[in-house]
Amino acid sequence: MLMSLSFAGALMLVLIVLLLLFFRRKGAGVQLSPVVQFEEKLQLLSQARDNGELAEQDFRLAATELKTQYLQQQQNQQRVSGSATAWVLGTSVLVLSGTLWLYSLTGHFTALQNWQKAQQLLPEYGERALLNKGEPLTEEEITLFALALRTKISKDGDDAVAWFVIGRIWLSKGMLDDAIEAFEKALALTPNRINVLISYSQALLVAAGDEHLAKAARSLSNVLQQDPDNTDALSMLAMVAEERGDQEQAQQAWQLLLPKLETTDPRYALVQQKLGLRPAAEQHSETAVSGRQVSVELSISPELAQEYKTGTLFVFAKAVDGPPLPLAVQKLPVFSGTQTITLSEAQAMQPGWTLAKADRIQISALLSLSGQVLNDEKGPQVQSDILSFDEAALKLSLSLQP
Repeated sequence: MLMSLSFAGALMLVLIVLLLLFFRRKGAGVQLSPVVQFEEKLQLLSQARDNGELAEQDFRLAATELKTQYLQQQQNQQRVSGSATAWVLGTSVLVLSGTLWLYSLTGHFTALQNWQKAQQLLPEYGERALLNKGEPLTEEEITLFALALRTKISKDGDDAVAWFVIGRIWLSKGMLDDAIEAFEKALALTPNRINVLISYSQALLVAAGDEHLAKAARSLSNVLQQDPDNTDALSMLAMVAEERGDQEQAQQAWQLLLPKLETTDPRYALVQQKLGLRPAAEQHSETAVSGRQVSVELSISPELAQEYKTGTLFVFAKAVDGPPLPLAVQKLPVFSGTQTITLSEAQAMQPGWTLAKADRIQISALLSLSGQVLNDEKGPQVQSDILSFDEAALKLSLSLQP
């Protein structure tokens, strides 16, 4: 129905243009106003469409609105006969009203307003997001911030900081391909920036796959050449090695990492466990991991275990009120029966985005053949009810069945 309304509105607009041309030829002394402002605004909309900031349908509707406003202005400046002028202006009002009603119905007018708002508030968003001034950005404001940065880049040219921030935003939203592309654009401008290399490696590690893991390893090696004591790089290098099945390199990275961590660091107990430095009983105790944790008693049916025996089990926590990027993830081989799996602050996918950052969470268990926690929605999955951290340690049971 919306497409029909759009088509009808377009036909009415074409009719108005034809009528205006007809009466302009018949009337005497018709004066046209300058079109420079109209052309500039239309060019801005075209640039936004070409840069991916406006969808094609949004562009068409926004351009229609701009043309309608322009025609209205033209008509107000023309001197035509009374009856012809009244008829044309009356029809134009109907078209304008119909267009505004259609925009309010479809939400595309709101999209155009949001695009303009994002550009106006870019400095404020930057201070709140990057300098921690004022209230944290809401999810809607984060999206507008990214849109404003893309617009800035399209106007002023490539900017490494802007691409880095865009990459962080896409990563927090689980848009891995977009995040990787943004980080690569930032690295093309500043190839040795440690914070960009770390974030790029995070996105590649989450995306998984041999090619991504190889790129992550090279990126982390670059970081460690500049900063051999970088704990984030050592931690991710160990995880990359584990993903690639290189247990020897993983052990070497864990060994280098452990003495560099404070005993209060949530990763400390996990690294000890990886190195086999703690008794098994202590490893599974509730007090073995500092900070918030969730113990999940997960059951997997024999049928699913057989079907996904070459796959991967993901158990992860997401914030109810926040970005879709998991707060904590465990990546495990598929098993049959029941096991207890612990999620803690040490299993964060992104530094600073841990279980400590969310008071309400949901736990999910997913079987995947692709090996990717964010990009595989076809595998069997089970999700818990909403949980609140009234206590530091939570317990629940989940079951994966055919």
